[in-house]
Amino acid sequence: MTEPQRGLEALKREAAVRACALVRSGMRVGLGTGSTAKYAILELGRLVQAGDLTGIVGVATSEASDTLARSVGLTVEALDPRPLDIAIDGADEIDPQLNVIKGLGGALLREKLTEVQARHLIIVADHTKVVEHLGEKAPLPIEIARFGFLSTIDRLRAVLPGGRLRQPGAQPYVTDNGNYIYDAQLPGAFDPATLERQLKGTLGVVETGFFLGMATHAFVAAPDGVTELLRPTA
Repeated sequence: MTEPQRGLEALKREAAVRACALVRSGMRVGLGTGSTAKYAILELGRLVQAGDLTGIVGVATSEASDTLARSVGLTVEALDPRPLDIAIDGADEIDPQLNVIKGLGGALLREKLTEVQARHLIIVADHTKVVEHLGEKAPLPIEIARFGFLSTIDRLRAVLPGGRLRQPGAQPYVTDNGNYIYDAQLPGAFDPATLERQLKGTLGVVETGFFLGMATHAFVAAPDGVTELLRPTA
């Protein structure tokens, strides 16, 4: 790992620790997925093992997060209709309204299904994830059904011409739900809510990586410290 990478990892951990300070004993907590969310899971495990938190129940957004949470002593339950007090997760991009893009880690469907039930969705990230508008740096992950996926991609390209099927090796990437992911390039100017409706109405699309109006807080770590951001009120 290079020195800059080590620096970013330390920032991610710092943001995750700040977010975990909002967790109280007895809470049901959504456990995110990815390189930043893992630090939140590790910190919650540390707090539980130290006796600083009790009665914590986690709901994991991926098989990987479920395994990690259990390994550090957290109780994990399946998602059910009960609300979550807090969910903590990372993001690939964060705009000034705390709209985010997620899904580069491949867990966007389970993340959204879980985090929509959270009273507070806390995003943890390093400063490189902050953008003026979504799509500035990251593609938009779109989870699609495997059956007829080439036809689905053809329909998607009529909406967003740039993009590619996620394929890290010889075979396409497969999500925990058995689906594929299409990483779409976003245009320079668009309305996220309108585009999300259009994409969700495209046959073969299961879910998009737009998490709009969901996050209530964000902890963004930079070399000069961690900044807490709150979703602007209307």
